[in-house]
Order: sequence, then structure tokens, then C-alpha cells
Amino acid sequence: MRFLFPYSHAFPNGRVTVDDDGATQPVCLVEFSDGTTVLSTWHREKENIDLDIPDYRTAKGTRVSARRWRLVRDLDGIWLTKRRT
Repeated sequence: MRFLFPYSHAFPNGRVTVDDDGATQPVCLVEFSDGTTVLSTWHREKENIDLDIPDYRTAKGTRVSARRWRLVRDLDGIWLTKRRT
């Protein structure tokens, strides 16, 4: 499983592309538009996905704290982030 964010970080109601390769392991890659890649974990919660992103630094060096995000699909099928913790 791979998650692609069109920004250097995740934020509430932001878009994310979910590249579902059929993997069932909880380990995944999270890629941000600035080229930063983070090893993370995920799990399904009914039709949603919970994604745990650890602390990391953006390509410009900005520190981003660890967060758990709930990924939900909108009515058009686009994945959006909802902050969990």
C-alpha cells in the first residue's frame, strides 16, 4: 500500500491518493510532493483507512509531528484526510 499526498504534509480535508496494491501488511510508504518518503502503518476501519504517520521532516527541514489520520472517500470517490490524533 502506498499513499501519495500532493503537499509536503497532511492536513484536515486534504486530498490523498491511495495506491492499493492488495497488500495486507500494515507497513506502507507515504510520499509527499516535496520528495519526502516516510515508512508508516495503516489499517482498514470498515470502508475507511487509519494511517499512522510518524514524526518526519519535510524537504525544507520543517518538523512535522506524528499523527493518525482517518482517510475517507467523498461522494466523488476522492480520498480525504480527517485528523484522528
